[in-house]
Amino acid sequence: MKVGCCQLRFHLHGNNSLKGKRKVVSSMKDRVRGKFNVSVAEVGDNDIWQSIEIGVAAVGPDPQYLDGLIRQVVDYLDNLHLAEMTDCKFELIHVGHEYK
Repeated sequence: MKVGCCQLRFHLHGNNSLKGKRKVVSSMKDRVRGKFNVSVAEVGDNDIWQSIEIGVAAVGPDPQYLDGLIRQVVDYLDNLHLAEMTDCKFELIHVGHEYK
């Protein structure tokens, strides 16, 4: 089993409340869930008005597919222009178990 995961950071220009931030984060998560078969959640910077940290994860057997899927999600979020992407970290993890 392979797990593709990505941590994205965004800067939310001109925002001055947590309510405004929650609206943007909610929109980002809902749009990604509606378009892609991935898990998405706010994973950090919860109390910082102008900073958004989102995690995206997908599971499957094919690392090339997962890589392409996560890249599509990253491009999609960047092209929404709801906030400025400032950082993106991707990791592909091989999960295996050994029976003894």
